[in-house]
Amino acid sequence: MSGRNVRGGPGSSKAAFAMFQQKDVAAGGTGKVSSEQGTGAPTNPTSIKDRLLAWCQHVTKGHQHVNVTNFSSSWADGMAFCALIHHYLPNAINYESLNPKDRRRNFEIAFKAAEDNGCAPLLEVNDMIEMGDKPDWKCVFTYIQSLYKHFVMMPEAMAARAAAQAGGK
Repeated sequence: MSGRNVRGGPGSSKAAFAMFQQKDVAAGGTGKVSSEQGTGAPTNPTSIKDRLLAWCQHVTKGHQHVNVTNFSSSWADGMAFCALIHHYLPNAINYESLNPKDRRRNFEIAFKAAEDNGCAPLLEVNDMIEMGDKPDWKCVFTYIQSLYKHFVMMPEAMAARAAAQAGGK
């Protein structure tokens, strides 16, 4: 496993979260958990978390084998990551070919598709595999927030998405 261990000691979830913040800054982000800009934006951590969870539920709705209810066990088999990315990049993932029992492959496909399309690689396949059925919610939340920023909040991401969809028709 890489030096980015997500279990106890110096490689604890706090260390992993700090690493995510550093990678977010390196990728042009703020390194901070933030809310949407503009009116009606959530201002406290609970409402931000609830709003992001609702977004995940919305974009993964209708994808087989996905029921997002939290930022931990709902993501353990990789299917929710694949569904979320498939929603924005339908040509990047052949969703029908996925199997919820093949966790490693699902994570590899989702993380590669996201990274190939400009998303910061904040999670590693081996770390998700080692966390088993209960991934650290803070790690998943941070990565999902970076996907939200990339796909929803960044204008260049929206333009790339439109171009990808136009090219696939």
